[in-house]
Amino acid sequence: MISKARIKFISSLQQRKYRQLHGLFVAEGTTNVLDFIQSGTKTEEVFATRGWIDEHGKEISRIPVTEVTMKELKKISSLKNPSEVLAVLVQLPETTPDLTKANDLILMLDDLRDPGNMGTIIRTADWFGIRTIICSEDSVDIYNPKVVQASMGSLSRVNVSYYDLQKLLKAKPDSLNVFGAVMEGENITEIPKPDKGIILIGSEAHGISQKLLPMIDYKITIPGISDGPNSAESLNASIATAIICYEFRR
Repeated sequence: MISKARIKFISSLQQRKYRQLHGLFVAEGTTNVLDFIQSGTKTEEVFATRGWIDEHGKEISRIPVTEVTMKELKKISSLKNPSEVLAVLVQLPETTPDLTKANDLILMLDDLRDPGNMGTIIRTADWFGIRTIICSEDSVDIYNPKVVQASMGSLSRVNVSYYDLQKLLKAKPDSLNVFGAVMEGENITEIPKPDKGIILIGSEAHGISQKLLPMIDYKITIPGISDGPNSAESLNASIATAIICYEFRR
């Protein structure tokens, strides 16, 4: 049983201002919830059906659990078709990025606004073993329910922070090259790709901002195959990121 006050509070976490106020966020679905719990993310409370609790009781034995019905879950879920479990978790600690110590690939996202793209990029970074993502301060909140859902638990394994990208790039060491994804650049398959560096991805609508373009060391492009008059103008930001990450890792 869940009280009306608790329903109102959990529902409020769908809004960024309340997530920031309380330092909490919501994850839904078995994969998401268990990945956060197993990674050590502090969990305030889990809300689940009796069937789910019976199946996963050992995995959540040390966490406060409230048994709820599917009808109650629908009242606190952001999904059209809720899963049998929802967790309220404490936001992960954000660290200040230090590019002078970078020894691997870093993803840098400039003004990325689409929650689905953000979540998919976090999941992509996890798949390719990239543990650091740095977002511009105007990018979408990683605790947006759609971001959390699209990341499918990867948010618990990738460190995401927000920073003034221009300020950060000005302070980076010369040995750390910036590879910027643009429409008119060098073919990604033909350039040398180091083990460490910054992959800069721009916004869905406008690409990399004008203030950051001069700070790119290598402008890179994913070559299209179709050259017909009705071919796509560009790739989705998350798809482009996945292709670039693959090229750097292979």
